[in-house]
Amino acid sequence: MELHVFFAVLAAAAMHAGWNAFLKLRIEPFLAMTLVTAGAGLVALPVWPFLGVPKLEAWPWLLGSIALHLGYYIALTKAYERADMSQVYPIARGGAPLLTVTASLLLLGESLSPLQIAGVATLGGGVMMISVLGRRKGAAFDPVALGYAGLTALMICGYTLVDGVGARVSGDPHAYSATLFVIDAFPLLLFALWRRGLSGLAPMRPYLLQGLAGGAMSLGSYWIAIWAMTVAAIPLVAAVRESSVLFAALIAVVLLKEPPQWGRAISAVMIVGALALMRMG
Repeated sequence: MELHVFFAVLAAAAMHAGWNAFLKLRIEPFLAMTLVTAGAGLVALPVWPFLGVPKLEAWPWLLGSIALHLGYYIALTKAYERADMSQVYPIARGGAPLLTVTASLLLLGESLSPLQIAGVATLGGGVMMISVLGRRKGAAFDPVALGYAGLTALMICGYTLVDGVGARVSGDPHAYSATLFVIDAFPLLLFALWRRGLSGLAPMRPYLLQGLAGGAMSLGSYWIAIWAMTVAAIPLVAAVRESSVLFAALIAVVLLKEPPQWGRAISAVMIVGALALMRMG
């Protein structure tokens, strides 16, 4: 991975942590997620006509990604309804690169150096440790929340692989990304309308601007990742992107007022070391 790609994916990681923090602020996570996905679609819509649509060969991958994203949104919001961001986010994001590396090597024929594989494994261990050692004092593990977090990791692995391949065969990762975000704005919104009705979405109204900002961060984060997967190995991009747990831990302490824990500091050192290993590899 070239240096400019590496830093671009790190920026994507920071944006990803930012919009996830929005899901824990003031509004029910499910409605917040609905607002963010709709906001991302609105941001992508004006540029979509200029970028066009991807090649026909990419559409099966695109539609598969939309289905996997819907599962991801529902699983993640269910997890956030039951546990702290600092406990859910590391499991959801930390498990994903380990699954993605395994699937990429076995299914896609991607290759990583031994040092890079060690870096990915260290990163996965570091982010999982944040959840184990860095949870709120006295907080018990909620097995249902952890189950949803694990399911989220599986969905992340799925859509990462699908979008990595889809963007490569599309002929234009930017057209692929714009099309993905515009279409992806609808499934969760329609699901919310079906489950809650129009009146059930009323609590979102005071947060429309925040939702648009969260949507812009979501779009920017994943757009960068999709582009990066066309110029670098998919598992490496997925792993570097999961360094977002560093930014998430900071947000959890500073904005969400979750108390700092020494376990998070140890995990942060492991993650930084893992990033160094991946760069050296």
